[in-house]
Amino acid sequence: MQIGWCTLNCRFNQEEGVGDTPDSYAYDGNRVRKWNVTTTNYGKSWAAGDIVSCLIDLDEGTITFCLNGQSLGTAFTDIKMGPGVAYFPAISLSFKESVAFNFGSRPLRYPVEGYLPLQNPPTADLVKAQKLLGYIKNVLSTSLDTQEERLVEQDCAAWRLHGEPTVLVTLAHIFNHFAPLMCKVYLVEDVLMNFLLGILEGGGSVDEHPLIQQLLDLFWLLMEDYEVNECLKQLMMSLLRAYRFSPIIPDLGFQIHYLRLTTAILHHEKSRKYLLNNVLFDVLRSVVFFYIKTPLRVKEAGLEELIPTTWWPTHFDKEGKDEREPKDESADERLRRRAYERGCQRLKKRIEVVEELQVQILKLLLNNKDKATGEASRYIFLNKFRKFLQENASNRGHPTALCPPEYMVCFLHRLITAVRASWDEGNRKTPGSVSSEEAYVPPQLFYNGKVDYFDLQRLGGLLSHLKKTLKDDLASKANIIIDPAEIQATSMDDLDEDEESGAAQRPFGAAAMGGALARPSWLSSPTLGRANRFLSTAAVSLMTPRRPLTQPEKVKVRTLAVEQRTEEDIEGSHGNDGLLLGRPVEEPDQPIADKSLLEIVDGIVMMYNLSVHQQLGKMVVVSDDVHEYAVALKDTEEKIARCPARRPDILEELQKSQKVFAEKLNHLSRRLAWINATIYSKDKMLDVYWLLCVCIRTIEHADNTGSLFAFAPEFYLNVAMNAYSALKNYFSPANSMEELPGYEETLTQLAAILAKHFADPRIVGTDIKDSLMQALASYVCYPQSLRAVERIPEEQRVAMMRNLLAPYEQRPWAQTNWILVRLWRGCGFGYRYTRLPHLLKTKPEDANLPSLQKPCPSLLLQRHMAELLSMDKDMAASFLNSVLNQLNWAFSEFIGMIQEIQQAAERPERNFVDTRQLKVCATCFDLSVSLLRVLEMTVTLVPEIFLDWSRPSAELLLRRLAQLLNQVLNRVTAEKNLFDRVVNLRLPGLESVDHYPILVAVTGILVRILVDGDRQGFPVPVHPQSVIFRISRAASVLLSDPCFQLHSIQHLLGEGAESTSSSAAITSTARPVVGSLGSTVAPQIPSAAGNGSSERKHFSLHAYTDYISEEEKQKVELMLSFLTEESKQAAASTAPTSEEDLCPICYAHSISAVFKPCSHKSCKACINQHLMNNKDCFFCKATITGVEDYSKPAAS
Repeated sequence: MQIGWCTLNCRFNQEEGVGDTPDSYAYDGNRVRKWNVTTTNYGKSWAAGDIVSCLIDLDEGTITFCLNGQSLGTAFTDIKMGPGVAYFPAISLSFKESVAFNFGSRPLRYPVEGYLPLQNPPTADLVKAQKLLGYIKNVLSTSLDTQEERLVEQDCAAWRLHGEPTVLVTLAHIFNHFAPLMCKVYLVEDVLMNFLLGILEGGGSVDEHPLIQQLLDLFWLLMEDYEVNECLKQLMMSLLRAYRFSPIIPDLGFQIHYLRLTTAILHHEKSRKYLLNNVLFDVLRSVVFFYIKTPLRVKEAGLEELIPTTWWPTHFDKEGKDEREPKDESADERLRRRAYERGCQRLKKRIEVVEELQVQILKLLLNNKDKATGEASRYIFLNKFRKFLQENASNRGHPTALCPPEYMVCFLHRLITAVRASWDEGNRKTPGSVSSEEAYVPPQLFYNGKVDYFDLQRLGGLLSHLKKTLKDDLASKANIIIDPAEIQATSMDDLDEDEESGAAQRPFGAAAMGGALARPSWLSSPTLGRANRFLSTAAVSLMTPRRPLTQPEKVKVRTLAVEQRTEEDIEGSHGNDGLLLGRPVEEPDQPIADKSLLEIVDGIVMMYNLSVHQQLGKMVVVSDDVHEYAVALKDTEEKIARCPARRPDILEELQKSQKVFAEKLNHLSRRLAWINATIYSKDKMLDVYWLLCVCIRTIEHADNTGSLFAFAPEFYLNVAMNAYSALKNYFSPANSMEELPGYEETLTQLAAILAKHFADPRIVGTDIKDSLMQALASYVCYPQSLRAVERIPEEQRVAMMRNLLAPYEQRPWAQTNWILVRLWRGCGFGYRYTRLPHLLKTKPEDANLPSLQKPCPSLLLQRHMAELLSMDKDMAASFLNSVLNQLNWAFSEFIGMIQEIQQAAERPERNFVDTRQLKVCATCFDLSVSLLRVLEMTVTLVPEIFLDWSRPSAELLLRRLAQLLNQVLNRVTAEKNLFDRVVNLRLPGLESVDHYPILVAVTGILVRILVDGDRQGFPVPVHPQSVIFRISRAASVLLSDPCFQLHSIQHLLGEGAESTSSSAAITSTARPVVGSLGSTVAPQIPSAAGNGSSERKHFSLHAYTDYISEEEKQKVELMLSFLTEESKQAAASTAPTSEEDLCPICYAHSISAVFKPCSHKSCKACINQHLMNNKDCFFCKATITGVEDYSKPAAS
């Protein structure tokens, strides 16, 4: 944003704005520079809510700028002047930027002596208004003594409207001249607002100043309605501007001053209802009243005086996280920390004064007892609040029309406090009702049509579709009957039906209701319009529960637009349940709270989903900045301590850096104190926790309704997941989740929801299903939340594991696989690491990521998995077949991609590999490793799936597994192969691609099959001879695979380097090897055994002593010696096979199966694998009805 002055000669365009042309002059507080064709540093940084004064002196030829009343100095001198040169205010804005100008139509906030506004103030009206106001003050401070017939002075604060008629007649004469003046914004702000503020200057509570109430009564009595309306509107707009643009000072005096007057005005019932109906949500962005802006300039906000001592974390663990209670904290550090905490508490108390005033305003708006002058304030507020939510939900693609998220955060917290206070007040008056601690939203709000959810997605899909498909369930469970004619009218088959003909076909009552409902323009599309019109046209009927369904007693229910609803429509009366129409049988028949409060709570949940959660995540950046600067400062101090005395130049630079980091930390730590007090305080954390509990209870109640659960809006599940994420990631370490009341139980309830609904067939939305899966995947990464999953009922745990073990086709399986991997991590071969060995020296971008958490395996869930796979043979076969299919795909894709990367890197010209391609390549590698780990987990827990060939698919699965393991080993272990080259490039984005993770995963599977055998698997004891036989059979399957190479196994222990110089896997090439993109190094020629040393250290499990135990190494050595011996015996005993006897499909095995009825032949492995997906013959495409064993006739 560039703001300043320009002449008519300036021609602006998309590229050139104010200050970019010779006759334009601008100041940019974002970049802190001034502009006039060229640019130089100038002024201070500005923030939202600041006031910039633009001063031009055409006598001296200078331009000056002020920020919040403080001069920034002369910006430009000798500006162009003379005949024909006129200057105009000008501004250049970027996307999403906005500004409010005041050319003098209102009093300037910071007038500057010697300068005049462009628009002259209404001087004559000001003098008149001030004189009339003086008369009013005189009358208010005078009373008539009727007995002595004289005037008596009195305190104007004690004045009452119900006095002598003579006084009222006098005031009426004065108001005859005063009232018209109070319709002008300048006079309202300069005269009336200052007068009212002066009444409250004495301090004390607003209730101690009844004069303002009396004055408002006087206004409504002596002024015309249109005059009072305009006066109140201008007064509230002036108060809003004054509050929004007031600078932050240590005691927040300005904000408190304006909020007190706002509260006093809203105390007046008639004024409150007028403002609610016509101003607060329609003309003003009244949410601003509930916002406390964050000061950008700490010094000007007085935080240095309030928090004189600063502090930041100086102790970090190995993963770079702050230690909450460092054991080696020095006495000086402890004193600094405590002084800083005391300063934070002082700041928090001052902010709480403002927050309390904001809550008082909302309590006034939530008043439902002021029915004497018409509809109660709460119902007006509710309808305006829903309309506010509708505008923000429907304009998400138009940021300028949205309420800023920073306002929404503060509004949400104040509204929660006010609603809970009103809820508990009603709870005390209604014995047996639910307290706000146990609040939830009953499920009938979601399907009875009383609350409009706009175009927000339901769990089961489109609302009209749900009404059509679940009409019988609505009738039987909720006693709601839908007229078949209405279902037909709103079906998706007649979307092109003419609007008028549709209205003509509807019953009279429904047509009347539909005509009264004005849909907003954003619902003009036929699909949404038709879907939402269901609410206004459906004939909804309520039945007496005990009457038979064949003869329901139909009662028409009005379903009106938000702004047309009355108290009766919301609260109900005389047997009408209002918002709670259609209570399902599963829902307890007990009073909950005022129904209006239920809808407000529903709106609060929606508001959190719209923008509050994203804003909570954005504000964490300040805490992250403190952490980064603290780490940098500590690193600099360590370098200073190590700096040699002979290098004073280096020492001087380090000390400069130290000073910069310390100054930045002083600023950031004070700013963080403000953010922690306004956004991340303990009270705010409890609000978000309360919201989480509301969502959990609401989901549980909706789930109990069976199929009607599909009507619940998606945002309840989203808020439950996001609120937990916010509590866990945004509010710590200042506040800990463990300290929240009922924390363990809440974790378990959320775990049950995630476990049950991630595969719930009632939920159809792809996005919400993915979110549930990701939330569950994150949940099992942390010990506390994983233990919560283990605490849910066993039936739910088993059902969850069954859903996780569903075949990986036609569903998003990557997250499912990740969940299984996390349940296993910590138990696998060499799988106890948090970060890969080669990445230990680099700092993670975010140490709180789920993938960087320490291993926390679940033996309980592993046991459930073992039982399911062991007992259900068909499920085990389909699951493992899908895992093997996905492994084949993922590893093949990975190899194909690294071939492209290597080819690009070898080209002589400068090349750039697409970062997206690198990311996809790394993802395929990570998927391959995780799939291998799931196979290792399965082999360990249920080895009989592969080794017990009495199971139908065991042999096929073992052969497929052996084939894939051999392919992976050959690709990764061959010397100077493609994998080696790409790993050595160390490209950004491919950091996770390395030998260790994939080779250790393969080794784990081989060790389980060839060494451990029955150690951890079979549910019943197996004879040792049987185990030996199965291990031997597994070895023969591995050795019989044509891809098997013994040196690949030797490579694991570093023994392959000396013995494979003549192997086909090592290929020397004359092409250059690329060290980094764009630069080449000389190719390395493989050396003979024992001569020279390789460029890169050869991979060996022996090198990873911190990751692989001695026992695991011994098992690998045992496996290697066993395979070496078995391969020798196999080579000695294998008779040569003629080409005619080999399988014509794979040419790896002998023919062993004949197909019926066509009599074509192949090996068993090929035909069994083929029959899993296809029943047609390889050769003639005839349908195979059976497969029989085949052995070559002896005579031939």
